[in-house]
Amino acid sequence: MNQINQTQPILIIDDNDDDVEAALRAFKRTNLKNAIVRAATGAEAIAMLRERKVRPGMILLDLNMPGLDGRRVLAILKGDNDLRRIPVVVLTTSADERDIEECYQLGANTYIQKPVDLDGLFAAVQRLKDYWFEIALLPREI
Repeated sequence: MNQINQTQPILIIDDNDDDVEAALRAFKRTNLKNAIVRAATGAEAIAMLRERKVRPGMILLDLNMPGLDGRRVLAILKGDNDLRRIPVVVLTTSADERDIEECYQLGANTYIQKPVDLDGLFAAVQRLKDYWFEIALLPREI
């Protein structure tokens, strides 16, 4: 068993440039050393993963994207024997109980509502880092 290490990139799947920039600032502020790779669409993310252009230690997934939305991306990831073990953290604006239930049914590892302000995002990312990079134990190959 191991933890996500600094050599494993984090894949952010989000179509919103402002949200991605805020997340990058939050990661920098928490001294997270992992490379950040972005996919602006669900289709781009699935292609990157299937072609092994990136093998992330974690995926941060937005739900509400045009085209292949986060729910469908999550279903594809968790239905793929090669990708299902990668932890997927849903990071979205929705606090709708139906979205939460559906994401956990599809296999999300964690569901976090995006904080509305930057300080809230920094705090959420710090907690995410503390848990996934310092506490959680994962299989050797994710």
